[in-house]
Amino acid sequence: MPENNVRELVGLFSQHGSQEVSTRLADEHPADIAAALQKNTPEQAWSVLKDASRSRQTDIFGYLGPDFQARLATIMPRTDLAAIFMEMNADDRADLYKKLTDEQREALMPALAQAEREDIRQLAAYEEGTAGAIMTSDYASLSPALNALQAIDVLRHEAPNKETIYRAYVVNADRRLIGSVRLQDLITAPASVKIAELMERNTHAIPVDADVEDAARKIAHYDVIALPVIDAQERLVGIITHDDALDVIEAEATEDFQRLGTVTNLDSSVATATVPMLYRARIGWLMLLVFGNIFSGAGIAHFEDTIAAHLVLMFFLPILIASGGNAGSQSATLMVRALATGDIRISDWGRVLGRELMVAILLGLSMAAAIAVIGVFRGGRDIAIVIALSMVVIVIVGSIIGMLLPFILSRFRMDPATASTPLVTSIADATGVLIYFSIAKAVLSLP
Repeated sequence: MPENNVRELVGLFSQHGSQEVSTRLADEHPADIAAALQKNTPEQAWSVLKDASRSRQTDIFGYLGPDFQARLATIMPRTDLAAIFMEMNADDRADLYKKLTDEQREALMPALAQAEREDIRQLAAYEEGTAGAIMTSDYASLSPALNALQAIDVLRHEAPNKETIYRAYVVNADRRLIGSVRLQDLITAPASVKIAELMERNTHAIPVDADVEDAARKIAHYDVIALPVIDAQERLVGIITHDDALDVIEAEATEDFQRLGTVTNLDSSVATATVPMLYRARIGWLMLLVFGNIFSGAGIAHFEDTIAAHLVLMFFLPILIASGGNAGSQSATLMVRALATGDIRISDWGRVLGRELMVAILLGLSMAAAIAVIGVFRGGRDIAIVIALSMVVIVIVGSIIGMLLPFILSRFRMDPATASTPLVTSIADATGVLIYFSIAKAVLSLP
């Protein structure tokens, strides 16, 4: 839906109670309505949403962001919230349950059926960041003893309560996962053929305590609509659907981008984040980097005599320092992304280091040739030599720092994305100052 249509809905929803609002609630896609509602306050959103049918409320509610859902839940009547809760997908219910306060949970749970209460508690109990935390229990399962016709009949009855039936999972009497079967294969198979003959035995299942990123990558790698989740006894406990995998990938990419910019612990979107939240997310690293940059100042102070004798050196200082930081940032970005996608592993650091060194030498020589010409005009041959040598060494060192830092962080089980652009730049700046003036002092003091 175009952005101007969302803005139109936002304006329309301010006219609560109009006939046009009811019509648009029925006609527009739930995702578009949710996008418009989130641009209002939760009170305004509920005043619009309460006029929709229950099924429509559930569809729209499911497209709202988790934070907005939790805020909306605080002002909704308990009976309405419980009714929507009952209709939500199992994994979405568990996500919202985690966002509620203890008081809200105590008020809500008695209004739910016993089966829903137990399911929510079980799904919500899994640790954040694991496959169990994002899986749903709304999956279709079949017995291997059924034939194709019987299996289709089972799926026909289960379909209204399952998140997907395009792939059903085959389990034995102990609920152990033994295979899966596509709906397409069931429909095209002879009616009498057994599920045990139709099913695919390689299910690509993932343990319930596996990392969510591993699950998302597995779904993308095998190009499946869902991934079965099993416990330690290989019993089927849930599935992770492709839309949840996309959410994981988006969330991890957002987190990596924030860490690359030294923004930490921002638990809300930028659009809804408050000034205190943004301040807390940014101040820590900025304060640390302020003190880190003191080393650059100390390096300059150490070479005051050299600088005083050759003031032209200061003209090239920002160029050289920025070049080292830029080269390091490029290397760090490439390594962080490669480690995140699994293109390279920690054990590959030696091979990658050799290649990065060759690339850095070529980059340094190219940039040195360009800057040396300016050096000749600004300060003569000796200054040009200093500038060229410094550029080569600074670019090499900056590139190696940017390449190695993500590996070092990964080795100590830290997120490689912490090797952010500001961090790499600060380290490269300090080393670049020392390299530049050390080379200048050595070259310019020669007879």
